[in-house]
Amino acid sequence: MLTVPTVDISSFRRGGDEAERDAVARAVDRAARDVGFMQVVGHGVDAAALAAFTGAMDAFFALDPEAKAKYRCPPGVNRGYSPPKSEALRGSLGLASAADLFEAMNVGATRDDFPGLDLPADDYAPNVFPAEVPGFEAAVTRWFGEAQTVARTMTRVFGRALGLGEDYFAAFTGHSVDVLRMNNYRLPSADAELEPDQEGMGAHTDYGIVTVLWADPVPGLEIHLHGEWHPVLPRADGLLVNLGDALARWTNDQWISTMHRVAPPRVGGRLVPRRSAAFFHDGDVDAVIECLPGCVTDDRPALYEPVTIGEHLRAKLGGSRGGRLNGSARREAARLGGG
Repeated sequence: MLTVPTVDISSFRRGGDEAERDAVARAVDRAARDVGFMQVVGHGVDAAALAAFTGAMDAFFALDPEAKAKYRCPPGVNRGYSPPKSEALRGSLGLASAADLFEAMNVGATRDDFPGLDLPADDYAPNVFPAEVPGFEAAVTRWFGEAQTVARTMTRVFGRALGLGEDYFAAFTGHSVDVLRMNNYRLPSADAELEPDQEGMGAHTDYGIVTVLWADPVPGLEIHLHGEWHPVLPRADGLLVNLGDALARWTNDQWISTMHRVAPPRVGGRLVPRRSAAFFHDGDVDAVIECLPGCVTDDRPALYEPVTIGEHLRAKLGGSRGGRLNGSARREAARLGGG
């Protein structure tokens, strides 16, 4: 079991002094360079909001398949319900694989959240909420706000850690493509037979700036470092935070967008239930990701061509949701190495 660094971000929430915030920024910089993941505590999320949210998740995933299927959206619209074996996350890396076991429900920022901006309809699509689950929309929307606050706090920490100022990333996140993905790794039985190389969720890097993850404290999540897969157990009192491709590209791979997957969750050799909820803070659809000047030197030239957030997201989602293997993720795919 890999020990992921724990970082207390309370000083950024309560207006701590310069020395306190510098200490947090240094801890985040180390984690970003060495692991790409961190267990964040002192996050300030409302326990009641989390309880209502997980209850709403459970009620939705307990619905009959026919009821959930009413909330499917086209593959190009990252909203609504995805049934088991309908996605393959390795496709976002350009790699073919068996379909993943998880089922999911996605909600996200919409065009109505940003009046006056002519934003692309598919990237800021309307949400669909299940009428069969009373209170689902309210509970999920409340958690969306809680996770979004943590994500925006983290971007302030990132700006300070990179010596750019706490407000630096605000210029790239005014109308961020934010998505909350609720995942259920329910399987037919504890003794289910799996296809060769089938995973709960296939190996991938996250696509945007930062991910804020709540997950059951049970096995399943694994991250790929130094050529090997390492299991990670979420802290019951924390939130897992990891960096996405946008930050890796901005920092010219000085910070890591870490490869990770969810293995079929097992305890004592038997498959067990597992839930998670990933909040993706991906940045403005029209923001350009290009290596920061301070991260490019004569000895380390820029490793990536400039790309907009929207272009990058569409290529990644086309691979995982649309079945079109992504041909622009060679550097991300190379991180799998021999593992």
